[in-house]
Amino acid sequence: MDACLDYIYEREGRQQETMFFLHHLIMSYPEVTGKIRFKIPFYFRKSWICYLNPLKQDRVELVFLRGNELSNEQGLLESRGRKQVLGLIIERVADIPEEALHEILQEALLLDETIAYASKRRKI
Repeated sequence: MDACLDYIYEREGRQQETMFFLHHLIMSYPEVTGKIRFKIPFYFRKSWICYLNPLKQDRVELVFLRGNELSNEQGLLESRGRKQVLGLIIERVADIPEEALHEILQEALLLDETIAYASKRRKI
């Protein structure tokens, strides 16, 4: 059993259902793997692509680590005060804009494939 699924099994209700759906959607792409980092599911290929952040009230945020580099043509991703990561808050599976989400995932994977991630953190 993979660690991300173990984590999702520990959730309940709509949050669990939403996380299962997103997990399977993300993992349907070739060479994408999931790992638990910072106590939540992260997904990567060459570098980190996105993660699932469980929120209060049974919601889940799908967060893209290089969200500031994505086009966000769909207008779904929000910064919520963050500079680099952008995310989409989902309340239930029925709310998921599946086609638009595939477009965002494909763009994020293409970015990961073509432009190496460079940390924006200052070196000490």
